[in-house]
Amino acid sequence: MAKKKSPKIFVLDTNVILHDHECIFRFEENNIVIPITVLEELDKFKKGNEQINFNAREFVRELDKLSDKDLLSRGVRLGPGLGTLSIEVEHGDLGQIAKSFLEITPDHLILSTALYTQAKHPGEIVILVSKDINLRMKGQALGVQTDDYLNDKVKDVSEVQKHTEIIEDISDEDIQNIYSAPGGIPAKFLKFKPFANQHFVLKGGQGSALGIYDAQRDRIQRVDKLKAYGIEPRNSEQTFALHVLMDPSIQLVALTGIAGTGKTLLALAAALAQEFDYQEILLSRPVIPLQNQDMGFLPGDVNEKLEPYMLPLFDNLSVIKNKFKSTSKEYVHLEEMQKQKKLNITPLAYIRGRSLSNVFFIVDEAQNLTPHEVKTIITRAGEGTKLVFTGDIQQIDSPYLDMKSNGLSYMSEKMRGQSLFAHVNLVKGERSALAELAGNLL
Repeated sequence: MAKKKSPKIFVLDTNVILHDHECIFRFEENNIVIPITVLEELDKFKKGNEQINFNAREFVRELDKLSDKDLLSRGVRLGPGLGTLSIEVEHGDLGQIAKSFLEITPDHLILSTALYTQAKHPGEIVILVSKDINLRMKGQALGVQTDDYLNDKVKDVSEVQKHTEIIEDISDEDIQNIYSAPGGIPAKFLKFKPFANQHFVLKGGQGSALGIYDAQRDRIQRVDKLKAYGIEPRNSEQTFALHVLMDPSIQLVALTGIAGTGKTLLALAAALAQEFDYQEILLSRPVIPLQNQDMGFLPGDVNEKLEPYMLPLFDNLSVIKNKFKSTSKEYVHLEEMQKQKKLNITPLAYIRGRSLSNVFFIVDEAQNLTPHEVKTIITRAGEGTKLVFTGDIQQIDSPYLDMKSNGLSYMSEKMRGQSLFAHVNLVKGERSALAELAGNLL
């Protein structure tokens, strides 16, 4: 008979809770310890409109439901098949912390609690869970086992960065048929099972074609080069991107790629080309400095403080405007759309609580969102809404996210194969030769 494994003890850092307010229910049969310092830190985050503020409030409410005299001693049971949760008010002997570090910070108090928990439970596995790499390294230096919060990390980030599938040795007959047959050609010539909305470059002896897999009919359909509000695709990936952006049956799109590959520009152009199909076009992006509370030095009111962080979105709009003369009907119409609030550029925090029905919603820099934030946005989508998330998973500004744990990667992995979802990874930079070189080499 197999010996039953003893439950582990996980000591949680504040950033784990701010990342996922339901994290205490993700550790299966293992026990959880929350240092009292974490509750002090959460108190600082309760006010505000960002996702981390929401997470802080929700966790405190959940803690209130579990409140019991045992919460400060042996712990309370979290539910069937789950371990216990307890609050640890002791920090233990701070001598080792004082000897190793110049000052006693909240991070160091949490680390001291992990050391105390380890001494309190000899023979048991105690793990400090933090999304802060530095704290994990400090813990390891002091003999504490540490780990990142892995619940919502993708398994294989290469799938998010996967390029278009190139299929060679296609018969000239199939190449000709994909151009002539309205419904495309059967996918039986492929040697593997494709997933919904997978893109292909098909190469034959006499020609080539771009295709997309229609999972419902098990066929490869031709992808035509479209033009949207003066913007034309310059390579195959941009052609694929514009195709899925203009396809009303695909309601959720992820566009990844390095800076200068045209992600946001294509999304905005596609939205403008379909403006009559939607009541509103929304462009938004997370403001990382706002979350880290580094904006106080900027002059002006809240809107003036936020304006610099929205400039890249306005820049993309300017690129499209500059395709037309200032007296042209297209240019004038864009000006009118902004005045009438049909085209809105706004920080993501201002979207909270809004109904997203019949909206073309573009979320830029989505690699700086947590999986929970992305889920919150998508679950808010009503009838007739199309959501587009763009970002570069190699350029993450949030201190507690990485290529595997950010919301854009998480969504791309979880939604892969769904007929309502399409993902295009843009590879070739089209901003300039210099921008592409810098993106690849620096």
